[in-house]
Amino acid sequence: MVDADDGTDGSAPTTVAREHVLSDGRETVAAVLRCADEVTAAWEGDAATDRAAVVDPLSRRLTDAGLLARCSDLLSEAVAVTGLSLAASPVPAPPYVVVTSRGPVLRGTTDAGRLVVEIRAFAVERDEEVRYVRGPDDPETAVSVAVR
Repeated sequence: MVDADDGTDGSAPTTVAREHVLSDGRETVAAVLRCADEVTAAWEGDAATDRAAVVDPLSRRLTDAGLLARCSDLLSEAVAVTGLSLAASPVPAPPYVVVTSRGPVLRGTTDAGRLVVEIRAFAVERDEEVRYVRGPDDPETAVSVAVR
């Protein structure tokens, strides 16, 4: 489980990986968040009720900007700084890099478990209907890291 205070699950590897993502990977995270801004600019209002209105355009923008490839590199780097090893080299596609309704999820299997980096560009609100809204706009709040 991720601690809301620092965006990690409290283990040393997640803290080191998150610090790396927020320092060396900061521009990548910021670029992902800018792509999310572009997605919401096309909406008719402040929310979407269709998951495809988030995932499809975000996926296209991330691909066009070369960010999915950058995300797989960022995953490799984040694991490397922890001293852990990936079971396989990540590629910019599932299961390593997945675009969800909340944003990109980077995940790689290590000897300590699966390292998961989330860039939460969107939030899902569940009331009478499901609404997708723009999430955090700053990297510190948007990034979480856990070992599962």
